[in-house]
Amino acid sequence: MITKKQRVDAANKSIKYLEKAGIVLTLREKDEIEIADFGLERLDELGLEIITYINTERVCAKELILFPNQLCPEHMHPEINGKKGKEETFRCRWGKVYLYIPGKPVKNPQGKPPKDRFEYFTVWNEIVLNPGEQYTLYPGTLHWFQAGPEGAIVSEFSTTSVDEADIFTDPMIKRIPEVY
Repeated sequence: MITKKQRVDAANKSIKYLEKAGIVLTLREKDEIEIADFGLERLDELGLEIITYINTERVCAKELILFPNQLCPEHMHPEINGKKGKEETFRCRWGKVYLYIPGKPVKNPQGKPPKDRFEYFTVWNEIVLNPGEQYTLYPGTLHWFQAGPEGAIVSEFSTTSVDEADIFTDPMIKRIPEVY
């Protein structure tokens, strides 16, 4: 859970990152920035700021804002009611992002999960995305990602997003934010 003040502060910080990257938002989009702390109350470390432009029965487009070294925990998008899980393409717009997927583990990963949650990060094949680079994740792919030291902005283009159905490796994760 996060406080209303933490939510407002994170949203304002997100807007500043987007302005640095030259990404323009409407007032409504600014008001609707989702602040996800994953129920761990460690937003600066384990969190994600999200703007959803569109999410229909067929397509979804979002901006994912990550503060310096902030990470989105390991998860996958499962099949739902007989429909394949979400397929998503991440395109780095600003900063640097380290994306981890199944495959050959990298020897010296740039991503640094917190020591007390390390056991919940199991995939270590590293994809480094710089501005203008992109990578597509197919349904059911376990993945996690972390911003570099400046933070990052990633545009996500995907099939329908059903965030509440995401399956996280860490059993303590709560995907839907709670604000008090």
